[in-house]
Amino acid sequence: MKRRILLLSVSAGAGHVRAAEALEATVATLAAGGRGIEAKHLDVMDYVPSSFRRIYADFYLRLITRHPQLWGMLYRITDDTRPEAVTQRMRRTIERLHTRRLRAAIAQFAPDAIVCTHFLPAEMLMRQIRKGRITVPVWLQVTDFDLHRMWVIPEMTGYFAASPEIAQRMRAVGLPASRVHTTGIPVMPAFAEPHDRRALAASFGMDPDRPAYLVMGGGAGVGALDELADTLLSNGGDFQLVVLAGRNAAMLERLRALAATRHVGRLFPHGFTRHVERLMACCDLAITKPGGLTTSECLAMGLPMIVNAPIPGQEERNADYLLEQGAAWKAIDAVALAWRIGELRAQPGRLAAMAASARAIGRPHAAREVIDTVLADLDGT
Repeated sequence: MKRRILLLSVSAGAGHVRAAEALEATVATLAAGGRGIEAKHLDVMDYVPSSFRRIYADFYLRLITRHPQLWGMLYRITDDTRPEAVTQRMRRTIERLHTRRLRAAIAQFAPDAIVCTHFLPAEMLMRQIRKGRITVPVWLQVTDFDLHRMWVIPEMTGYFAASPEIAQRMRAVGLPASRVHTTGIPVMPAFAEPHDRRALAASFGMDPDRPAYLVMGGGAGVGALDELADTLLSNGGDFQLVVLAGRNAAMLERLRALAATRHVGRLFPHGFTRHVERLMACCDLAITKPGGLTTSECLAMGLPMIVNAPIPGQEERNADYLLEQGAAWKAIDAVALAWRIGELRAQPGRLAAMAASARAIGRPHAAREVIDTVLADLDGT
């Protein structure tokens, strides 16, 4: 009999889904190697009414994009609110009433274990565990370098922390020490594989001997990436710029026009890709928002970062972690970003030290550690 692992994510932002996909890919690799194991990944938002999805996921995305300061305030307020508060009890009741289809899908798959990469399904399952309706192990993977109160959910079989500090904070708030595991945030197995920079750079038309910097605008291609690229490249300097426009087709066209006219041989635009690790392998630095998954992918590749425009709340705390560990610098605007790039170009030893720090805290095998821990629990080892 195959061990069946159910992975539950929530598409409120891409990170929770990507963590579940990384775990799913790891299970597929183990299965291909002869392990009796299979996984199924469900996005909770596919099993709730459209009205709930609009409020929960779509509203969140609009809020962090258009009103980030308001989101930051809500993040702090909810972090300070006790679980037994009336507002929190009402929230959990509403969530429970809108996830009946999800409970049916879980029962149909009949998993041997469940791993949640978002607190919403974990909260729902907590109640089911208490009522004896769920008897299989349920695990919770935190996907930021922070511990918000909404991730502190009792009754879980175990908890996977992004860093030793987050693990300690889990224990400090009363989660059983024996159930807390410091694994890092799951990334795709490809980030742990060796990469040939010269061959990959050649395949993208890049010069492997020239410095290259990667600008990431997220899956949606957020921000004026063409203006940023033009500003950076117009400041001079012998470097290449790879810019990911995500699914923003209009932005990709503007970047391609720039690449064909003003910055020939220096600007390399790309759309959405599921193999960003190949582009990371060609670059010496990433310029990115500090989401938990994106930064974990960079760390797994030993790629230092300049983080920009962090969302108040979890991204600010992710940025703090990276800065404290020496794996990143922070830029508040395009002027600061251009200056920092100039400083790192002038001080290659400093960039090398940041890369070493990134490798030191990177966890390229986090997904495998999570799955191994779940299987060891099932096997009683």
